[in-house]
Amino acid sequence: MSHLFDLSGLTALVTGSSLGIGNALAWGLAEAGADVVVNGRNAERLAEAASRLREEGFKVHELPFDACDAGAVAQAVDRFEREVGSIDILVNNAGMQHRAPLEDFEIEAFDRLMRTNVSSVFYVGQAVARHMISRRQGKIINISSVQSALARPGIAPYTASKGAVTNLTKGMATDWAMYGLQINAIAPGYFDTPLNAALVNDPEFCAWLEKRTPAGRWGNVEELVGACVFLASKASSFVNGHTLFVDGGITASL
Repeated sequence: MSHLFDLSGLTALVTGSSLGIGNALAWGLAEAGADVVVNGRNAERLAEAASRLREEGFKVHELPFDACDAGAVAQAVDRFEREVGSIDILVNNAGMQHRAPLEDFEIEAFDRLMRTNVSSVFYVGQAVARHMISRRQGKIINISSVQSALARPGIAPYTASKGAVTNLTKGMATDWAMYGLQINAIAPGYFDTPLNAALVNDPEFCAWLEKRTPAGRWGNVEELVGACVFLASKASSFVNGHTLFVDGGITASL
């Protein structure tokens, strides 16, 4: 059965892959055989991430662009497809968090969060899908969140943005499955990442999370790799528009 999960000969673009979840997924896809294209806005940090992958013998491309800039996205994707080769797998991982009481949430922060978490998924997804459609095959994996199904105080706009990602995933599948594309999402629960550093360092929150989550702990980013490889591989050839929760059971219990 291993051939179903073998990504050899395929190229995977992972947005926001210098750090955190995106970096872990880039490593996982590389270990499954894919050539990986790392992306981020910080060219220096991106070069460091690519260097670490190359040290392990993986084939890596660097593609710095701002996923929130539609023009820059289209230019970068089209140039890569023209000069390097096809993007067979896309992981839309770029995202951000901003915490504040909803009544005090700044308009600029709201707009920035929506551009980063939702618009980028549309921009990069559309740019890559146009090439996938012409080849009549491709995999797109959007990174949603457990917050697409649950809410906590202080992150209402983030919750809205991830709900949008989940529903945009359904819409992408509805429009593009006819062309041989599979578009799905992964909804991580609470993972120990730089985005969650403030919570990881809060003993009171950690105690709450351990009681609230049936698994009784934070997730490790490496535990997202299996879900990503599954959705990127032939093993998921008839899975479309689905959101796979990887959350230690937090959405299964009260």
